[in-house]
Amino acid sequence: MNLLKMLVAAAGLAVTLATAGIADVISPSDAAQHIGETHTVEGVVAQVSISGKGTVFLNFGGSYPNHVFYGVIFERNTDRFPDMRGLEGRSVALTGEIGIYEGKPQIILSDPSQVAVSE
Repeated sequence: MNLLKMLVAAAGLAVTLATAGIADVISPSDAAQHIGETHTVEGVVAQVSISGKGTVFLNFGGSYPNHVFYGVIFERNTDRFPDMRGLEGRSVALTGEIGIYEGKPQIILSDPSQVAVSE
């Protein structure tokens, strides 16, 4: 009986993990309506900036402070994301949970698999 419970639990986990990888694609201007949800936000990176502390910001829909959405890579993870400055002006898709900080929607990026660049 314990084996059956383990198999059912494993199957449930597999389905959950498989569906977690599927995210609807939305525009940067629509991100504010999806706070707390996981989506792919796709658009052109208007500006890449790096703070004095080493945090990288990918701004969409305008340059700071007029952007409508941004991706953020904290300094502890920047070594995992080489050449972020090269994304400026390119079509990029960011996937993750949409949060909000200082009134702007954001996705915190911690893994390169969250970033897809259109060719």
